[in-house]
Amino acid sequence: MDIAILLFERLTALDAIGPYEVLQRLPGAQVRFVGAERGPVRTEHGMLGLIADFGYDEVTSAAILVVPGGFGTRPLIDDAPTLEWIRAIDAGSQWTTSVCTGSLLLGAAGLLQGKAATTHWSVLDMLSRFGATPVSRRVVEQGKVITAAGVSSGIDMALTLAALVAGDEIAQAIQLGIEYDPQPPFDSGSVTKASESVYKLAVAGLQDADAKR
Repeated sequence: MDIAILLFERLTALDAIGPYEVLQRLPGAQVRFVGAERGPVRTEHGMLGLIADFGYDEVTSAAILVVPGGFGTRPLIDDAPTLEWIRAIDAGSQWTTSVCTGSLLLGAAGLLQGKAATTHWSVLDMLSRFGATPVSRRVVEQGKVITAAGVSSGIDMALTLAALVAGDEIAQAIQLGIEYDPQPPFDSGSVTKASESVYKLAVAGLQDADAKR
């Protein structure tokens, strides 16, 4: 099971690492972290570095493609080499997936036309630009394309995919292995649940981070 995870400057770390922690436990899994070229990339605030072990030209196929999100997706919406690589991998993939704003790249690559899809709540409406139908759900399956909402939703997406690939029992064993049993101290992880003051704080934080890109 050959898995390619896209890396780029200013990605959100958990968007890539969450699915990695699940999918690398699939029987026979081989994960490759791929970037425009080999070398380190920095996450959205520059505090964490991840290594792309392969460049686009070195990885021409994969059974599973994972496209994470982050503020770094914005310039890539118009980046021809990245979109061409996504299209090329999708052409032969069994599953093409995204987390958070990674779905904007799938959309820009023309892979969401006429499909329902999700992304981070703050940019959900942007999916319409690419011919997709925005859906406010943690995980949305459309054939071989699976999109996940913001950040932590990538773990849910990866477990959903693990069940599709290897069966429910294997997926549940992976869930137990990583002790994924969410019991958050607050019930404010959705715009439908957060108070107005919390929502405003979250929006302000996103705007501040976006201004720094």
